[in-house]
Amino acid sequence: MLFDLNKKNKNMSEQYLFTSESVSEGHPDKVCDIISDSVVDDFLSQENPENSRVAMETLVTTNKVVMAGEVRGPDNYKCDYESLARDAVREIGYEQDGFHWNKFSFDCSGVHSQSADIAMGVDASGNKDQGAGDQGIMFGYACKETPSLMPAPIYYSHKILEEMAIKRKKGDTPGIQPDSKSQVTLQYKNGSPEKCTKIVVSTQHDENLDQQGVSEIIIPIIKNIMPEEWISNETEILINPTGKFVIGGPDGDTGLTGRKIIVDTYGGAAPHGGGAFSGKDPTKVDRSAAYISRYIAKNIVASGIAEKCTLQLAYAIGVADPLSIYVDTHGTSKMSDEDLIKKIVTNIDLTPRGIRDHLNLHKPIYKKSAAYGHFGRDAENDGSFSWEKIDLSKKL
Repeated sequence: MLFDLNKKNKNMSEQYLFTSESVSEGHPDKVCDIISDSVVDDFLSQENPENSRVAMETLVTTNKVVMAGEVRGPDNYKCDYESLARDAVREIGYEQDGFHWNKFSFDCSGVHSQSADIAMGVDASGNKDQGAGDQGIMFGYACKETPSLMPAPIYYSHKILEEMAIKRKKGDTPGIQPDSKSQVTLQYKNGSPEKCTKIVVSTQHDENLDQQGVSEIIIPIIKNIMPEEWISNETEILINPTGKFVIGGPDGDTGLTGRKIIVDTYGGAAPHGGGAFSGKDPTKVDRSAAYISRYIAKNIVASGIAEKCTLQLAYAIGVADPLSIYVDTHGTSKMSDEDLIKKIVTNIDLTPRGIRDHLNLHKPIYKKSAAYGHFGRDAENDGSFSWEKIDLSKKL
């Protein structure tokens, strides 16, 4: 173990503050992630999904959606990109003058076939196994701060916005629009969160709803989500600090796929390898290796071996086996990190194909992961969030 990636040279007996943010499904960047992952799911819904390749980027601005990227699917398959984009925006809830699911202009002229040079390095042939779709490093992390073994600041930032979206779509928050952001600051002592010092929520709203009206809608949601013992009269809750947030969504800010990678992962409490997830099929290790890294780290913590765990995998394009495996249990493990690595490689095939088979990733399960975090969610019967299972913990 070279150094502790998570302690950041802090004495764990110190008190310190840590903050994470989240953004809603209506945030412009998240609109793009959802549209891009809608395309991934569409290709994986076709025959022989293991042969599909998708690397999709989306841009949104005032009443305009632009898509570009590289795809490969069944012969003669014609994806209806426009319908996928309009359906995604409609489900989010955009029916505004500046961005309306049925009125925006659409351009997908930038979508083309996958590079044959990349395909040659990635596809299996003869005795060659499928290689990684790109070079890169991927991180996984888990800790005991929440039931889902996620860092608490990002976990509760997601939960606030997710509950706001559920109530908005039910009609329980009249005047609240889809574009929202949250930020949660917790005070830590001895490495564990002990209270909440600040919460910020900014949400787009109708012109006729003032700041007080927004606060009366949002504050009860916050108090329902946050642990009661963490909230006190000293907790500062800021709702729309600028006082007004009427122009928002893609009409107020341009969005792009892959710009919220820290929101997607651990809120800054753990490293991120740099690659975005959304818009990429599971042959891309940016996505699949990040998922298996979370799966391994979570199972190490769930097994009781360690209180927290950071894991890194590194890959080279066209090469099946990882170049390196790094484990850091931050001084909390009952066994050495070297022994943990031996257990990992004994129980899991970490080639790109092995990862996809172990987590059953060749399914149309990605659109729902695009907002409110790829990690810390419940594994579902359709195969969604399979990387959140703890079925490896006994073997470890």
